[in-house]
Amino acid sequence: MKLASLKSGRDGQLVVVSSDLSKMVSAADVAPTMQAALDNWPEVAPKLAELFSKLENGEVESTDFNQNECASPLPRAYQWADGSAYVNHVELVRKARNAEMPATFWTDPLMYQGGSDSFLAPREDIQMPQSEGFGIDFEAEIAVITDDVPMGVSPEDALGHIKLIMIVNDVSLRGLIPGELAKGFGFFQSKPSSAFSPVCVTPEELGEKWDNGVLSLPLVSHLNGEMFGKPDAGTDMTFNFGQLVAHAAKTRPLCAGTVIGSGTVSNKLDGGPGKPVKEGGVGYSCIAEIRMIETIQNGKPETPFMKGGDEISIEMFDAHGNTIFGKIAQRVTITG
Repeated sequence: MKLASLKSGRDGQLVVVSSDLSKMVSAADVAPTMQAALDNWPEVAPKLAELFSKLENGEVESTDFNQNECASPLPRAYQWADGSAYVNHVELVRKARNAEMPATFWTDPLMYQGGSDSFLAPREDIQMPQSEGFGIDFEAEIAVITDDVPMGVSPEDALGHIKLIMIVNDVSLRGLIPGELAKGFGFFQSKPSSAFSPVCVTPEELGEKWDNGVLSLPLVSHLNGEMFGKPDAGTDMTFNFGQLVAHAAKTRPLCAGTVIGSGTVSNKLDGGPGKPVKEGGVGYSCIAEIRMIETIQNGKPETPFMKGGDEISIEMFDAHGNTIFGKIAQRVTITG
């Protein structure tokens, strides 16, 4: 089953979308918004699934689906917590800063609580007051949406609370991160609004590619029209989504509509850092990672961060080349 939220008010209008993302049907008679559906998932999900089946079989009147009309599946959420499941990425970040990485990073997930009150639409500009010194970067990730999760849930049981899956651009301001972290109180200004895919899908829609909380498909990013990365989201994932959800729920329950991110998808190559796509590698899911490798290898970074007018797109395809979640496609605009 595939779902989306059309732009409408603060919380969008829930629609059911066909597998090929060509058609949609309103879900207003079942649930007016995505959050309303998640709040009553045991009752609502079977009705949405029935509507999806009728849409697929041409048994219900439908209209064309336009990704440009979509808000984030959850235009705002009660909680957005982003993990760092790909420890290869973390290791490179710290190495470039000459910072030692604690051994616990391999056994206990990193996670920060991000702002969830103003998610960007998948085709909405990334607006910044300036680019100089901000270090504007994209981060291509996978994210899941849960129902109500009890405190202390096990990683195994946490998997059953994952109801929807999507992709995300977790925008980061690399120039502001070091100063914020140096204060010892975490991210805030350096993590502006994130953008999520036009469509989210239920785990069963992904078939065997979704297994034990891991999505094993390449996540494809294009920066200014050129492929920047296609790392496999199922490779080098140190912590699966069951572990990430359980980590978030260790000392608190999670309410329905909680969004949990994977962190930047990152693949190693022969046990070491990856290579750019043009050099035969799978590339990267953020600019910071290639800058880290350039710093380690050459003593300084060469690839610039994003500036006004730059464009980023993020997408995932099935084995037949069909888009699964639709495309995140954004342009950086400078407002100052």
